[in-house]
Formats: sequence, structure tokens, C-alpha cells
Amino acid sequence: MKKFLLYFVIISFSLSCNSEHNSESKSETSIAAEVTGEKQEFAIVIHGGAGTILKKNMTPEREAAYKAKLEEAIKVGYDILKNGGSSIDAVQKTINVMEDSPLFNAGKGAVFTNVETNELDASIMDGKTLNAGASAGTTTVKNPINLARAVMEQSEHVMLSGKGAEQFAEEQGFELVTPDYFFTQNRFDGLRRVKERQAQKEKDIDMESAAINFYDTDIKNSKFGTVGCAALDKNGNLAAGTSTGGMTNKRYGRIGDAPIIGAGTYANNATCAVSSTGWGEYFIRGMVAHDISALMEYKALSLKEAARIVIQDKLTKLGGTGGIIAVDKDGNMVMEFNTAGMYRAQMNATGDLTIGIYEK
Repeated sequence: MKKFLLYFVIISFSLSCNSEHNSESKSETSIAAEVTGEKQEFAIVIHGGAGTILKKNMTPEREAAYKAKLEEAIKVGYDILKNGGSSIDAVQKTINVMEDSPLFNAGKGAVFTNVETNELDASIMDGKTLNAGASAGTTTVKNPINLARAVMEQSEHVMLSGKGAEQFAEEQGFELVTPDYFFTQNRFDGLRRVKERQAQKEKDIDMESAAINFYDTDIKNSKFGTVGCAALDKNGNLAAGTSTGGMTNKRYGRIGDAPIIGAGTYANNATCAVSSTGWGEYFIRGMVAHDISALMEYKALSLKEAARIVIQDKLTKLGGTGGIIAVDKDGNMVMEFNTAGMYRAQMNATGDLTIGIYEK
């Protein structure tokens, strides 16, 4: 009987691992850790935006570019964790890779505002201390996630915005760039398209939805673009970070969920670390990132179940779209979303890499 049980456990474990490597599901998790109850020594998970991402609309070259960049980014953080580095360092350096890539709506690839500028937001949180930092509406800081960390570690504040945030960045010796650094032609063309559609709607006196003023089809129907990372290090410390260029054609200094602690980013060593991506207004109203942690803390739910409830039930019923990536204190990971796709990747302590783009 003992041999039979051992054989059953081994076969079950093998099937679970094969399922993880061969599927791109709506809720991908660190299956081996959940099935066996084995705690991962460290883990890292990232996203590059969620939205209507359909394989039929993706060229092989563009798909390969996204996968390559996701792999490059997550391996930077993975190497830091493998070598005993902190989750905070892993989160920051991983996000830097995506901020420096024009593929994502963060840093170099930021979308344009109504007045044809780029305004960037970011946040980071330390699960050990519950300390956090954020920056909003900056236009000259090359890597906003670096500024967010400095706000957390070098100031008594949690969030700085606009010119004040840029002054602080300069005092901290951060690399500042001229606004044209963030220019990419496809993002600028996207702004022009949404403005043209808006003008046509106003001319016809047929405004279908307020969303038409802000969402370029290239953004809404491919991704919302925010990037994020959540990580667990060998010391059991969790961290999460999020960075974004916000919403195409945004006006009036609009700020979404990315720099809002509890909405776009949250980390607590007692539960999990979370980074969000999607329609920011709904993530703020639902306090999505913290809500997942709260369900784990107060109801003793698993990360997988808490994420499912918050994204598939609460956020969806509210009318919001998007997703989250998260890792818990035992190294279990989830990538939960209610859209047709989310750029995402995860790695566990044994180096197993999963990259996903589409829902299935």
C-alpha cells in the first residue's frame, strides 16, 4: 500500500508539472508548490499589461519580441533572487528592463496625454516593513520605479508628484532625460487616432462612451500596458512594484492605480505581493491589490482563491477589466485576469519558466 501511495503521489506531481509547462491558462499558478505543499525558496512573477490580446492580431515577429523581453526581464530578477539578493532589488531591476523597452506602456514606451506629453507613474512596496513609495505625473525621470523606491527609502513620504517629485529625483542624483526621450511613433500615432475619433463623435453629436476620449484601440484592444513585478526572496521577504505611462489621451493630470498603494501595488510578508494592470479607475475603487491580501489575512483564503474572487467576481461585476500578478509567502504564484490576454511570466526557485500572452 505504501508503495502504491508513493507511486500515485509521484505520478500526480509529474502530471501537474507537465500541465504547468504546456498551458497558458487564465489563472496560471506555481502548481508544483500548491499540489505538494512544498514551499518555494524564492519566486518571481511579472506582467506587461492586460487587454484584448488575440493571437490572430499578433504577428510572429511581435509575439517573439514580447516573449523575449519578458524572459529577459524576469531572468534579471531571478538571478538577483538566486544569488541571495533582496526582493526589492529584484522587483526594481526587473521593472527597469521593461521601462527601458518601447514595447510596454512604461518609461520609454509611455503613451501620450491629450496635450502630447508623457506623464509617468510608479510605486513599490516592501512586504517586510510595509513601507512604500510612489511617484506620479513625472515627465523627465527616466526610470520612475527608481524614484518610487527613493521616495520609500529616502523620504518621510509615500507619494510625490509632478515638479516636486522631479526636484526630489534631481536631488537624489537620478538620471533625468528630456521629454523627447519617451517619444515613440506608434504611441504618438495612437494618440492622433483617438483624437480623430473623438472629433468625429463630437461632430456627429453621438458620444458613445466617455471611454472613447481616453482609450486608443491599439491600447485597449492589445493591452493596457502597465508593467509590474512581485517577488519572494530567500529571506522570506515579499515586494511588489508597478510602473506605467497611464492612459492614452488622459487629461487634467489624471492618475490611475499604478502609484496607489493598495490599488496598483501591495506587499505584506504575512500574505502576498501584488501588482495590477488594467482600467485604473476600477482598480482604485476596488482597492484590488490590498483586497487580495485582506482575503488571505482575514479569511485564510489561498492566494489563488483570493485572486479569483477579486478579479473574476468583484472587479468584473464593478465593470473593470484587467488583471494582477502575485506571489504569496510560500512562493505560490498567480496570474489572474478577466481580459482576453495579459503579457506575463513566472519563475520558481528551480528555474522553471512560464511565459504567457493569450488567455489560452
